[in-house]
Amino acid sequence: MSEDPQVTSAPAPRAVRGLTLRALVPNAITAAALCSGLTGIRFAIAGDFERAVLAVILAGVLDGIDGRAARLLKAQSRFGAELDSLADAISFGVAPALIVYLWTLHALPSMGWVAALAFAICCVLRLARFNARLDMDDQPHKRAGFLTGVPAPLGAYLAFLPLDLWIASTRPEFADPVAVSLWMVLIAVLMISNLPTLSWQRLRPPPRLRLFVLLLVSLTMAFLLTDPWWTLVVLTVGYLLLVPYGWVLYARVRRQGPAANEPGIEPGYVEDASGAPLGPS
Repeated sequence: MSEDPQVTSAPAPRAVRGLTLRALVPNAITAAALCSGLTGIRFAIAGDFERAVLAVILAGVLDGIDGRAARLLKAQSRFGAELDSLADAISFGVAPALIVYLWTLHALPSMGWVAALAFAICCVLRLARFNARLDMDDQPHKRAGFLTGVPAPLGAYLAFLPLDLWIASTRPEFADPVAVSLWMVLIAVLMISNLPTLSWQRLRPPPRLRLFVLLLVSLTMAFLLTDPWWTLVVLTVGYLLLVPYGWVLYARVRRQGPAANEPGIEPGYVEDASGAPLGPS
């Protein structure tokens, strides 16, 4: 019996291509950030909250590197973008919520757990909103060089502010579960809000101040090595003070129109879901 020619002539399905060698590097960094965030949960379960916070901070540093590495290696992929969002949801949403809950929120089993859930859910909602707007042209905040809401890594660092103060000062007032619950809910709202916040491009210093910024970064590193917890408190409070400044600056940009788009803002500038710079698109 002869075979059906329509069946034999059908092209074989193409094999799905795996990750290229170049794409392994940024995705490996993303996976390392995810491992660091999850390890922070392990430290919190063991009661080592200092190392738990440091693990999430390390995850944030790695998260800021992976997008830039993908851009430099020309290894951007849909897989990498999805992996980055999923890793951010765990490292900066689930991990901080559980760490703070294990630290003090567990003293209020109902209210504390709801506050932890609110933080984790709002982080996921923020990342989902970013992914849903990837192909949208009408993004006034992005066109003006601003972010919408507080980025996920910075939201995690803000959530740790009471814990940083508690570690630095050893004062029990900073571990009050009611106050910490309210703080977690406030940061959760900031992450999903439409508040314009400063992007890395808006924070880029002019050439005449770059030597001063280099000195400031060097001194900050020195303080981080000698007195890390008070330094983290100062940095976190400093970012909090920049939030209303970003809102005022955005209002001024909107009033002045396109002419206010500063030369430092590249027209094709893009950032990943957590606000880390990826460079021009």
